[in-house]
This record gives sequence, C-alpha cells and structure tokens, in this order.
Amino acid sequence: MRHLTTEVAVVGGGPAGLTAAIALASAGIETALIAKSRSAPDHRTTALLASSVRALDTLGVWDNCREHAAPLRVLRIIDDTARLLRSPEVRFAASEIGLDAFGCNIENRFLTAGLATHADSLATLTRIEDEATAVEIEREKVVISCNGSTVSARLAIGAEGRRSLCRVAAGIDTHRRTYRQTALTFNLGHSRPHHDASTEFHTETGPFTVVPLPGQRSSLVFVVDPADAPRLSRLSNLEMAAEIERRSHSILGKIAVEPGRGVFQLAVETAARLGAGRVVLIGEAAHVIPPIGAQGLNLGLRDAATIGELVVAAHRRGEDVGGLTDQYEHMRRADVTSRALAVDLLNRSLLSDFLPLQGARGLGLFLMERMGPLRRAIMHEGIAPSASKPRLMRGEAL
Repeated sequence: MRHLTTEVAVVGGGPAGLTAAIALASAGIETALIAKSRSAPDHRTTALLASSVRALDTLGVWDNCREHAAPLRVLRIIDDTARLLRSPEVRFAASEIGLDAFGCNIENRFLTAGLATHADSLATLTRIEDEATAVEIEREKVVISCNGSTVSARLAIGAEGRRSLCRVAAGIDTHRRTYRQTALTFNLGHSRPHHDASTEFHTETGPFTVVPLPGQRSSLVFVVDPADAPRLSRLSNLEMAAEIERRSHSILGKIAVEPGRGVFQLAVETAARLGAGRVVLIGEAAHVIPPIGAQGLNLGLRDAATIGELVVAAHRRGEDVGGLTDQYEHMRRADVTSRALAVDLLNRSLLSDFLPLQGARGLGLFLMERMGPLRRAIMHEGIAPSASKPRLMRGEAL
C-alpha cells in the first residue's frame, strides 16, 4: 500500500476542494488532493460572483473557464404571486456600481474541468484519484485512509460534501432544517436572447430563476411544492418546455429543455464548528444553503480562499498549520451565519401567508427600487461581503 506524507491534505474534488488545493500548491505548500473522478457529467450550473471570478483569475484558472461562462450584467426580481400585497419589480445593473458584470454563470462540468487542468500543472500538488474511507486525527497529524493508499498531513481540509468523513472524525455536529420545497434544475435553449440578464420570479412556492449561459441558453432553478414535484418530473421535454414558457411569461421565447434534469429537496445545514482537531471544513461539508441568491458555492470559494491565506501565512512563519482551526472558525463564522440567515429569511417571506411579513418584504423591495444608495449598498454587499474579504477575492496572490 502506498503511503504519502504531506503538509496539507484536501479531501474532496469539487470546485471548493480544487480551489483550496490550487491556492495552497500555487504558494509552494506540499498538498495532496484526495478525490475519485466523477463518472457522471454534472449538468448543474453555478453563478460565480465577481469576487469569486477574481479569485479564480488570480490563481490562473479563469482562462480555462472564460469561454464557457456568461456574464451577469442585470438582475431582475419580479413578484409573480397572486397575493394582496405584491412587490414592485426591482432591477439591479452592474454598471450602476462601476462593474461590467456581477459575475458569471458557468456549468459545473466546465468549471471543474478548468480547475482540474490547472491543478495537474502544479508540481507541489499530488492528486490521489481514490476514495477516502477513513480519517483518523492524531496528536500531530491526520491520517486519511483510501482504498489503495494512506496520506498523513499536518492539516486536513474536508471538502467532500454533506456526508463529510473529516467532519465526523473531528466530532463536529450539524444543525439541519428542511423546507417543504423541492428544486427542479434544468439547462435550456431558447429563441430569444437573454441580454445577460438573470430574472427571478418570486412565486408562492419559492423562486423560479432563469440565469444566462453562453449563446441563447440559460439555466433554471424551479422551486415547487413537494406534492407537485412528481407530476412535474414526469413531464416530457415538450410538456416541460410549455410549462416553463408559461411560468416565465415567454420572456425567452420558445424553450427547449436540454438533457440532465436535477431534483432535490431544499434544506439548510451548518456545521456547529468550521474546524477542530487538525480539520477544517469548506463548501458543503461546512454549510448547505438553498440555491437562492447565488450564495452556496461562492461561500465555499471564500472558505477555500480563507484557509489558503491562513495556511500560507502560517507556513511562512514556520508554524504548525494544523493549529489554525480556531482562527479559521473565527474568520468564517460571521459570513456563513449571515448568508444562511439572509437566504432563510427571504425564502420564508416567500412562503409565508402572514400579511405583515409579506408587507415587510414588499416594503424592502420597494425601497431598493426607489432608493439608489440603498440599492447600490446591497449590490456591493452581495458581491463582496464585508464579513469576508480574503486576499484572493481582492485579486492579491498568496
């Protein structure tokens, strides 16, 4: 059996794990990335905020992704409920805060491939295409067992998703709450141009959001009542296209549904701690957030940028990088908590029949639509949260 000793081991090869591994290896940290290659293509998409694009560009990754991404220059929120208290349409334009775009939307398969291509070029990054089967935390190291090898590291970064072995090994519990909502996800072709605008229709069951992809294509997150999900899932592509045209008020013209539908229950889950015992958690190992407001993976990339910054600084000072868990927890907790609460509040306000809550939501959107300084402040906070501004997100190399 092969045994490898390294400074840091990253467990999990999704975008957050790959970004963390690249950030560390690019700065000369001996790093192992433990992840089995995906067998099925990932048709999901991610709306990367401008700060995330800047971080990937700083790492030298974005050139591999650019041609597969569509800019998000305009965001529209439309109240499509039939309630007594309805909100005005709100339009956010990136140009209003001096940006070309709020970010870019990209299919996960292209994002992951771009990251993997760059990872393969780094001499200080060892890729182990194997599945982690056990994680054992010792006094001075973490030992990760795989099917055909073991890896010893001073620090383990758990990036292996909701069923994280690293999280279990560190004894970290999670707080989970499910919603009575199911999300259907699709990629679409359409006959009308999207003009780089993302449109979010607010409905009584949750958001119905179309987000641009390159060409006359978009991705869709379609949140419905769980009781209605089986019927919708059984629709043929032609029937589903007609349903999407109706619900989107034909703003994109004729719809063609592409292969690769997704269905999942909405939930929010956060780790009680983001690090303990030579283990830190990033991405969905640390937090699961509903696909509302483009927060999930962007949070994970800020996790990766933050732990990268901390490890590189500690390594250069000659310190034990396994002792960074408390500092990482302190730096990330406010961002994770505030984003989870904001998404939860927005989602609950859509579902609630409580008139005062509906009124508060409508008033908030009305003020955003009418008050330029408030709207611009919210846009700035959305793309570059004050609670977390790691160096990579500012375009500074580690």
